Amino acid sequence: NHGSMDIHPRLNRGATRVVFASNRHGGYDLFTMNADGGGQNRLIDHPGDDVFPAWSPDGSRIAFQSYRDSQPQIYAVNADGSGLARLTYHGDYDGQPAWSPDGRQIAFVRRESGGYRIWAMNADGSNQRQLSSQPYSADPAWSPDGSRIVYDADGNGDGWQEIWLMNADGSNQRQVYDP
Repeated sequence: NHGSMDIHPRLNRGATRVVFASNRHGGYDLFTMNADGGGQNRLIDHPGDDVFPAWSPDGSRIAFQSYRDSQPQIYAVNADGSGLARLTYHGDYDGQPAWSPDGRQIAFVRRESGGYRIWAMNADGSNQRQLSSQPYSADPAWSPDGSRIVYDADGNGDGWQEIWLMNADGSNQRQVYDP
């Protein structure tokens, strides 16, 4: 026990490596390790919190949410810690990145106009576009074939999240489960 919190663990596609956020050195930094817990390495050391990491499908890049520029934004870095790139430049919250199965797109959550919605962009940060229309949308995840995105949203404004599904282009949004 090192008196810290290790959060947001994600396995790479081959289930051999894990990326996670840890506050063992103060703020949250990204670490990688072997799936057996060995070979831990601090990927990024920065005073701003880095959280919600996500592996690219080929395991070469990691997208994540960072508070290094006051408002959370999305960054990506090579799996060895080199090649850090900021992908979003929004004046409010951008977070919870999720790679498409082909590695060409990243879905994410953006706060804008009093709500959180699912957006997508190319893996280099270009072509940012809103997908979901429900306020308080979160937790995007791609289908294995990349044709759909599942997410949770408060679709009827009652303060409760339901499960929603849409096509990857944002069309055909429909609630699939209401607890």
